[in-house]
Amino acid sequence: MHQLEKIQAVIEYIEEHLTQKLDMNEIAGAVFYSRYYLQRIFSQTVGMTIHDYLQRRQLTEAAKLLVFSDMPILDIAMLAGYESQQAFTTVFSAMYKQTPYQFRISEEFYPLQLKFQFERSYPMLKSKQKQQWRVEFACEADIPCWMELVRLVIDGFPHLDEEQYIETLRDKIHSSQAVILKDGETAIGIMMFSYRTGSIEFMGTHPLYRQMGVPEALLNQVMGELIKGKEISITTFREGDKADIGHRREIIGLGFAEAELLVEYGYPTQRFVLPKEESND
Repeated sequence: MHQLEKIQAVIEYIEEHLTQKLDMNEIAGAVFYSRYYLQRIFSQTVGMTIHDYLQRRQLTEAAKLLVFSDMPILDIAMLAGYESQQAFTTVFSAMYKQTPYQFRISEEFYPLQLKFQFERSYPMLKSKQKQQWRVEFACEADIPCWMELVRLVIDGFPHLDEEQYIETLRDKIHSSQAVILKDGETAIGIMMFSYRTGSIEFMGTHPLYRQMGVPEALLNQVMGELIKGKEISITTFREGDKADIGHRREIIGLGFAEAELLVEYGYPTQRFVLPKEESND
């Protein structure tokens, strides 16, 4: 928990300096930690490097300015920490799959990365006992904590429209196609799926619980009891996509195999499948 306090201090420092060009030595010095130790505990705890978090937060704020302001693109590039519009355009296009100009004229903002918030008590993280996960069907009362988790794992699900997402979530809750795993009042694992197609339409794990078997618990519940006997599928980033910070690797680690290439919301993605014989084990 002491490390978590340091990580939250790093996040607060980054948020206060989003319009500046930051380097690791400056960030480490601000929280009185070794640069290399800080990099290691940040990556281990939240699942991405400080560089990735900073870059994605700055690009998100830049995207907001592109849509909601008339500020010249060069000025936005400078505020995002880039020394030229060309450098900004290259990185922005790799992450958003549109140039800054195309994003501006689309008039549709969505975040790559929202600010990480780690302000709860997380009792399971303090326990030395092996956890017995209890996956349950989500209910309407779970929507607020569910959405808190969605905002934490937004890096894996670009182009999120919250109003539309909540409408879909309500439908899934009412048809018993949404499951949740909680630590107290905190959602630490969520999944929306389809009985009809066997597809997993959304799966997210709280960054602090990624190494504790949460994705496996969700998947085992769904494939073992809810959509048993079907070929289970999920989509994620294509190989080599710079927007991916590890979601593809996690899905492969769960036993999914590569299938066809797709394009979803303008993003090049790939479908993965968990064969019937494996899901029946």
